[in-house]
Amino acid sequence: MAGSSLSSAIAQRYAESSGEAYGITTESFQQMVASIVAGGAVELSEAEQVALVGNLRVADLTLARACSAGNDFAWKAFLTRFRTPLYGAAYRITKDEATGRELADELYAELYGFNDRHGKRRSKLEYYTGRGSLEGWLRTVLSRQFVNRYRSRSREVSLDEQLDAGVGFAAAPAADESGPDHRLGVAIAATLAELGAEERFLLSSWYLDQRTLAEIGLQLSLHESTISRRLDQLRKKLRKRVRERLRAAGLGLRECDELLAELDVRDLNVNVAATLKQETRVETFHK
Repeated sequence: MAGSSLSSAIAQRYAESSGEAYGITTESFQQMVASIVAGGAVELSEAEQVALVGNLRVADLTLARACSAGNDFAWKAFLTRFRTPLYGAAYRITKDEATGRELADELYAELYGFNDRHGKRRSKLEYYTGRGSLEGWLRTVLSRQFVNRYRSRSREVSLDEQLDAGVGFAAAPAADESGPDHRLGVAIAATLAELGAEERFLLSSWYLDQRTLAEIGLQLSLHESTISRRLDQLRKKLRKRVRERLRAAGLGLRECDELLAELDVRDLNVNVAATLKQETRVETFHK
């Protein structure tokens, strides 16, 4: 059961969210936000949970979730705000108007959703968590979709055929070498590489091996609450250093925050496992 401070924070954010206009009740909003708070890999204190709730983009969140539920009023608001920016982003990514429109239309279909065989509505907007702006999240999803299209086409069509087609697929990886996603991958790889042995062990055990806090604590002779705190401190340290590297690479504050808000390193060209597995011995961690 959420503490009184957290409950108050969620109630206050509901008042700021426009959720009522989209048919989202106080109860459903509370459940939505509580699920987001509980969905992190590291357990947060109540104060940290309150801070997380205070930073959520609740207006974007309620709009996205209302759209995923099929609310017509929400969809009109969504299209008014994002149709033009999303098509513009698609054109910039593909370097071709026809391909860009096709890419954006494909994404709209996935955002609008469909009913599965059990009659439950499914929409990609369900995965938006409000940690960054909805527009930034949409651009990230669009970029990933384009990369997936390129990879799929690369498996089916020869390089010569791609070049002859002239639709931008063959040029996509080279164009991305200076883009934000590429710089994010470089920043993450460099930050992970400079970690100490114990830090790599903690991250690989928790994120890659999916060990429990108790199992990690047993190997390090530490209580699981200590492991939880160290993981949280390490997460904040990594985020700070990656952000500093992105700033040094020329990205603006808003662009950095949007890239980091919905970050999933599995979508980047970063060999996380190889970096973190450089050290698996634990006997030298403590003197």
